[in-house]
Amino acid sequence: MKATVQIFLKPGVLDVQGKAVEASLHGLGWPGVREVRVGRTITFDLDGADKAAAEAEVKAMCDKLLANNVIETYRVEVE
Repeated sequence: MKATVQIFLKPGVLDVQGKAVEASLHGLGWPGVREVRVGRTITFDLDGADKAAAEAEVKAMCDKLLANNVIETYRVEVE
């Protein structure tokens, strides 16, 4: 199975990279861009055939290692 995890800073947490991208886009002529948030995507293959069990396993990985639950939120997709 292929797992994809998308991780973003929680609302209210200052996203310095997002602000830098937003300022650069404004400087390049796109002034209508607002609220830019930069995140990261992690993809990997996972053994197993049970989608529900795989999703639970990936969520456990996020809680223990992949995401900082204090300042980040995540979304898991398993195919």
